[in-house]
Amino acid sequence: MDIEEVLPLVLLLAGGLSFRFALTLTGQNWAQTYQQTVAFLVLPFITYIITKTISGNIALSLGMIGAMSIVRFRNPVKSALELVMYFALITLGITASVRTKWAIQLILITLGIIVGVKLVQTISKKFNKSFYNLSFNEGVSLHMIEVHSSEKIEMIEKSQNLKVILNLPNQNEFVYRLAFENKMQLESVKEQLEKIKSINKIDINYV
Repeated sequence: MDIEEVLPLVLLLAGGLSFRFALTLTGQNWAQTYQQTVAFLVLPFITYIITKTISGNIALSLGMIGAMSIVRFRNPVKSALELVMYFALITLGITASVRTKWAIQLILITLGIIVGVKLVQTISKKFNKSFYNLSFNEGVSLHMIEVHSSEKIEMIEKSQNLKVILNLPNQNEFVYRLAFENKMQLESVKEQLEKIKSINKIDINYV
């Protein structure tokens, strides 16, 4: 095998690993599972081999499209990001089979966006702003704090970390649930809440 045959394979492996690492680094825990890890590594190679096989053969291309059309996913994709990453991995395999320059560009641009969005969020928080909202449904690793209070707490209700408000009129109690990516930030908020007399209980769940 010469360098022109080896380079695309190296790019596919590096691309899959770097995508997984970048997602994990930015708190996307769903990318850490065994199934996702294998998918990130194997999917680009599958697409690469299919593209190489059907290139220049129209009849085979049509047959492959027909065969792939009967494949159905039993488990729906739960996250828009997960779907985008699958498309990126498929596109990586296609571009690597056509021109390695495009594959390199795809890897760099995708990594730049993943890390860049997280960086913007980090900078925004320093100015008490938020570039995006946290979500439990997207596999993000979040620390939880649940606050029980006999009165409304304005500080909590204005917090960007607030996820749930429960009003229990029968018990004359308000329940607040907040989520944090940063453990130190949660501890800081906890110290402020402990000074509020109306709070009856504070429960914390670290991930």
